[in-house]
Amino acid sequence: MQENYLSLFELNNLIKNSLKQSFTDSYWIVAEISEMKLNYSGHCYLELIEKQAESDTLKARARATIWSSVFRMIQPYFETTTHTRLAAGIKILVRVTVEYHELYGLSLNIVDIEPTYTLGELARQKQEIIDRLIREGVYNLNKELSFPRLPRKIALISSDTAAGYGDFMDQLINNPAGYKFYVKLFRAYMQGEEAETSIIAAMEKVFQYEAFFDVLVIIRGGGAQSELSCFNSYLLAAHIAQFPMPVLTGIGHEQDETIADMVAHTRLKTPTAVAEFLISRFQQEEEYQYELTSKLTGLSQEILNTEKNRLMKLVYNVKPIVQSVIENQRKKIEVNGVKLKNSAFGFISRLMHQSTLVYFNINAQSKQFVKQAEYGVTHLMNKLKMISLFYLKQQTNRLERLEQQNHYNDPQQLLQRGYSITLRLGKPLKTTAEVKTGEIIESILWQGKIESKVIKKDTETQS
Repeated sequence: MQENYLSLFELNNLIKNSLKQSFTDSYWIVAEISEMKLNYSGHCYLELIEKQAESDTLKARARATIWSSVFRMIQPYFETTTHTRLAAGIKILVRVTVEYHELYGLSLNIVDIEPTYTLGELARQKQEIIDRLIREGVYNLNKELSFPRLPRKIALISSDTAAGYGDFMDQLINNPAGYKFYVKLFRAYMQGEEAETSIIAAMEKVFQYEAFFDVLVIIRGGGAQSELSCFNSYLLAAHIAQFPMPVLTGIGHEQDETIADMVAHTRLKTPTAVAEFLISRFQQEEEYQYELTSKLTGLSQEILNTEKNRLMKLVYNVKPIVQSVIENQRKKIEVNGVKLKNSAFGFISRLMHQSTLVYFNINAQSKQFVKQAEYGVTHLMNKLKMISLFYLKQQTNRLERLEQQNHYNDPQQLLQRGYSITLRLGKPLKTTAEVKTGEIIESILWQGKIESKVIKKDTETQS
């Protein structure tokens, strides 16, 4: 029995002719690029897919081709408009023709592309990621971290071959002010399909040294705007938002703000700008300390002048009082001396008078006794005279000692002999308990003053 049959080629040729007759026009379709390969000849081969919106399961798949002559126009047009590389994982709106080849089967030939659709789709995806981060309560976590006053120890994620890395290091390490920074590089790919996982892996390494570093810096530097897709991924943004230390980004593009920039603590335009920002923190602190020192110096000088004037007034007020006391004591001594002298002369006169009476009333037999009495009186007079002179000399010496003591107790004399007055906040110090270690104290000398910092104090007292 003879049967009619077709060869496979003949059947495929029938299919080809049927499709050619049925699909005479081109069609705009929406699809996601699943795979994309560029041939050495310049042709681009893709696999297009469509997924279920609810489950992400595949509902359609087709091979597609962009011939080199078309690809040379489509690729730069798309990437210039969207600032995104034409790569796997993005949705595109393309105009295609349906083709069937006897050997290679069904495929779509892409002849045009509408980048604005992808631009809108990327914006939608970007907003969805932002909304998700906000819903999860992590969007502002890194921004809410307190920034170190002086960020000196820096964990850096970058490619060591990137131009931005060299610019950052040169700007930071060779800063004109000579501020010292410690930078540890954690290498990562900053573009391409491996960039996202590479950067996250580097962040996990930094996390192991969380207690050591002050900030995390992620820089990328120059490069195509279309290579920023990894910085718009949910996973990388979630890691940055929840990182336990402030994250600074300098991805190198001013036009588009990536999600990584949005969730980072501080976003700078370029790696050089990041370095300048870190240096500026030290400059601000230096200016603050200088201003504080100037204010403290002026206040200290004002207090010193006030206390100096007060001390001088005190000296002028005390000196007349001391002189008055000395003068009163001198007058008392002179009065007592006169009284003592008069008392001694009166006593001697009375004694001589009594002796005379005794002399005339005694008989010749008592002359010897009178002579002895006269001798005793003379001796007593000499003794009284010596006592009077000794008392006068003693009181004179006491007066001189009082004058000398007043001279030594003069504050100016005390300062001249090497003593000093120590002040804390303008008040004289009496004990070590009134001052703390690290405080500034002021010493007033005979000539000049000294400001000192308390390094150590001895709280023991001598008995």
